[in-house]
Amino acid sequence: MRTIGHFIGGREVKGTSGRTADVFEPMTGEVQAKVDLASKAEMRAAVENALVAQVEWGATNPQRRARIMMKFLELAQRDYDKLADLLAREHGKTVPDAKGDIQRGLEVVEFACGIPHLMKGEYTEGAGPGIDIYSMRQPLGVVAGITPFNFPAMIPMWKFAPAIACGNAFVLKPSERDPGVPMALAALMIEAGLPPGILNVVNGDKEAVDAILDDPDIKAVGFVGSSPIAQYIYERAAATGKRAQCFGGAKNHAIIMPDADMDQTVDALIGAGYGSAGERCMAISVAVPVGKTTADRLMEKLIPRVESLKIGTSVDPSADFGPLVTREALNRVKNYVEIGIQEGATLAVDGRGFKMQGYENGFYMGGCLFDNVTKDMRIYKEEIFGPVLSVVRAHDYQEALALPSDHDYGNGVAIFTRDGDAARDFAAKVNVGMVGINVPIPVPIAYYTFGGWKKSGFGDLNQHGPDSIRFYTKTKTVTARWPSGVKEGAEFSIPTMN
Repeated sequence: MRTIGHFIGGREVKGTSGRTADVFEPMTGEVQAKVDLASKAEMRAAVENALVAQVEWGATNPQRRARIMMKFLELAQRDYDKLADLLAREHGKTVPDAKGDIQRGLEVVEFACGIPHLMKGEYTEGAGPGIDIYSMRQPLGVVAGITPFNFPAMIPMWKFAPAIACGNAFVLKPSERDPGVPMALAALMIEAGLPPGILNVVNGDKEAVDAILDDPDIKAVGFVGSSPIAQYIYERAAATGKRAQCFGGAKNHAIIMPDADMDQTVDALIGAGYGSAGERCMAISVAVPVGKTTADRLMEKLIPRVESLKIGTSVDPSADFGPLVTREALNRVKNYVEIGIQEGATLAVDGRGFKMQGYENGFYMGGCLFDNVTKDMRIYKEEIFGPVLSVVRAHDYQEALALPSDHDYGNGVAIFTRDGDAARDFAAKVNVGMVGINVPIPVPIAYYTFGGWKKSGFGDLNQHGPDSIRFYTKTKTVTARWPSGVKEGAEFSIPTMN
């Protein structure tokens, strides 16, 4: 059985803590690898390595840094199929879905290739008598990312690509559930010409996370995961003077107006609600039809579609979705379904009994569909993170608008309508960070920024896009005056432009 260590100083190294975790193959339920869990000392060794390497890297001009990103893109395309297969076998999502995971990460790398332009400062000639003012963006030093299991390629690249392009060294603590792809990406960065020590991957659990938060030489930390942990990391990072961008859970609503194209809407709900077995922070988990007629039409079309979903292995090209990531995750989702029944929701489709022939020990579950869910139920309030869609019936548009606006989470939301006025009003008023109009998963493209509101996001700056450059750099502003023609004599009042 293979053992996955850490990637420090440009090469894979064995762990020394003596602690390991199992890496499962969700298709079969079998343990396929052991991953080393780092101690605080191992994390510190990675940080010290990064500190030394960052000095020269930070002084490297942005165009040379961009060329390494371009080479990395070329190498990732070369290994695209191999990376997707590895990701699917460790996570459980299908290979086409795994390729999407990789591609959305590579698009942020493409954005980071523009770093020579993105890091340009500002300049004002003649801001005052003989005075010029200019600003420059400089790297922070060593920064870190703590990333989740559900996007083991995309979110690490969302973090390390802009950070490294800005001239920082990066320490990545990926999920211990599927660490293979982050390790492979680090190796590709070295092959692309990245100096050793600029990207380090340290596998671990809470001990490694706390080591990041307590290390005085790590200047910023980015996190994606559950909201309680996001808040914990944000608060602890702030207490130690670090910058932090921490993204948590979600309960994404889809509002279905009476004039919506129902076939298009159902297609959108099926893909966004059940793709990747619902293990997405941008999954649609709540459908809100407006009016009884709309709700009845929706359920009439939705029930047979959910019943006919094809669940298969991760390597089955015809499967709609594969297994969940672990048995613990599977049991957690099944428990939520039972809670929904006890709370009085109508379980219109029950997928808990699904078994995959020949893969009976895999972490499989069929799609579940609830109707008549109310906002006081736990299955509405809490993130389930599985193939479960809840239908909450709204009497009118104002009630539908209030549901996502008043919810504790505010990651993403969508509205399906042919009415431009209704869509415009909804986009302006809904209290949620990312909005889709006839788009079920409103993840912005790489040169815009990604981030939720309320308990879905902690911190002032979001992921990728211009916010990522602001987050991973500090701005220095220089005011210069040269002696020629300057009046002599001391000035005791504050300088002004008068």
